[in-house]
Amino acid sequence: MENIDYDLRSVQEARNLARLGKIAADQIADYTEEQIDKILCNMVRVAKENEFCLAEMAVEETGFGKVEDKAYKNHMASTSVYEAIKDMKTIGVIGEDVQKKVIEIAEPVGLVMGIVPSTNPTSTAIFKSIIAIKSRNAIVFSPHPAALKCTLKAVKLMCDAAVEAGAPANIISSISTPSIQATNELMKCKEVAMIIATGGPGMVRAAYSSGKPALGVGAGNSPAYIERTADVEKSVKDIISSKTFDYGTICASEQSVIVEECNHDQVVAEFKKQGGYFMTPEETDKVCALLFKNGGHSMNAKFVGRSPQAIAEAANISIPEGTKVLIGEQQGVGDTYPLSYEKLTTVLAFYTVRDWHEACDLSIELLQNGLGHTMNIHTEDRDMVMKFARKPASRILVNTGGSQGGTGISTGLLPSFTLGCGTWGGSSVSENVSPMHLINIKRVAYGIKDCSTLVSDDSSFNQTQCSGGHESHYDLESCFASPASYAAKSVAKDNCTDNNCADDEKLRKLMNELVAAMKGAN
Repeated sequence: MENIDYDLRSVQEARNLARLGKIAADQIADYTEEQIDKILCNMVRVAKENEFCLAEMAVEETGFGKVEDKAYKNHMASTSVYEAIKDMKTIGVIGEDVQKKVIEIAEPVGLVMGIVPSTNPTSTAIFKSIIAIKSRNAIVFSPHPAALKCTLKAVKLMCDAAVEAGAPANIISSISTPSIQATNELMKCKEVAMIIATGGPGMVRAAYSSGKPALGVGAGNSPAYIERTADVEKSVKDIISSKTFDYGTICASEQSVIVEECNHDQVVAEFKKQGGYFMTPEETDKVCALLFKNGGHSMNAKFVGRSPQAIAEAANISIPEGTKVLIGEQQGVGDTYPLSYEKLTTVLAFYTVRDWHEACDLSIELLQNGLGHTMNIHTEDRDMVMKFARKPASRILVNTGGSQGGTGISTGLLPSFTLGCGTWGGSSVSENVSPMHLINIKRVAYGIKDCSTLVSDDSSFNQTQCSGGHESHYDLESCFASPASYAAKSVAKDNCTDNNCADDEKLRKLMNELVAAMKGAN
């Protein structure tokens, strides 16, 4: 048998999956709500039965995060998401305005391409599979090579569960020979109708550059401001719970803590009490040298989703037993302050400001490296919440952890693993992505006005200029006349009398003929 290059095989696989996926998409497009719900229930059941084994596979393969937290992510991506969307109208008539006689009808987009990150591989595959099926679409995945085995396992479980409950074959599939060429090919395949991109900035940009409609998310760099009225003990508890959840691999997790001079000592004491370790400047430099590649601010994958103990050991620094997060004090934002950038691990930057005005300016600076994603504020002052609601972030989270709040676990936001960043972050969507983003909405509109009498029936329209009476002699050709001649005509109209109107009419006719001749010459 002739040997075929890996990249060629991967491209061919992508093309085959796209063709099969389109067939499945066409078939499921006619399913009823009852059929779809039966499929979803079976997918949720299977996901629940395998949530821990998938978590173990993900941690073993990638080295990122914690098994118990990844298991809960799988639970959230299936059970929590289903509970949130089960009554969502995504089939047939989804809305009707009786007065305006407009009916809204949902139609699936077709075959969706899902890009899966290595930080949340199994939960993302489960989540995107469920919202695709809910909106009667097929989906084909492009997994991250570093999380290939666990992603393929999650995809197979979801596909088998869906088919078992009546879904078409190949309704959920994945590239098994991942390559950049295969991903690019899948993005450009004519069968693919839409892309949901969750991953690094480069991958998201590629999705938006594919020529296909895309739902992409940008990087996060969430500041957490502990304002002077905040419950400090609870604020610190929420931040640590968020930052240690799956060792900080969720993009909505806090990246920096901002405190005021008036509550600085209390916050520092509370962090130390709850497991925060404040590094010395020398220790901070050592940790930064590990976390970021080539002295820049792109994270070293070896330390994504790692415990503080693993980071401290690699940096050759000593930390107290029971440390939950490493904290480095910073004096500014930018390249010379690497902790001011996103850190998908158990490390936080720490800033002290004089008042909320400085906190406001600092938050905006920090958000420039995570535009549109998430901002956290801990306060008992609602006016302060509204001041910070003006920040360039799609999610303003109040008195909760970023990881849990942004994804909708601890807030009223829709549970989701694809968090839009709006135009600030170069995203086409600013909310948490749901099945509603994977449908086309047709509008059936009945006539409610008589087309033959629209003009005469419209009291807001000035009809005198169209009446042809002596009160108005304007015509469309006046639009092409010079301002001076237009003004002259207006004066002539105002001075019109029964004796000279006939002459004026001849003059206007002559001018119109002249304008027409000039237009013809052009």
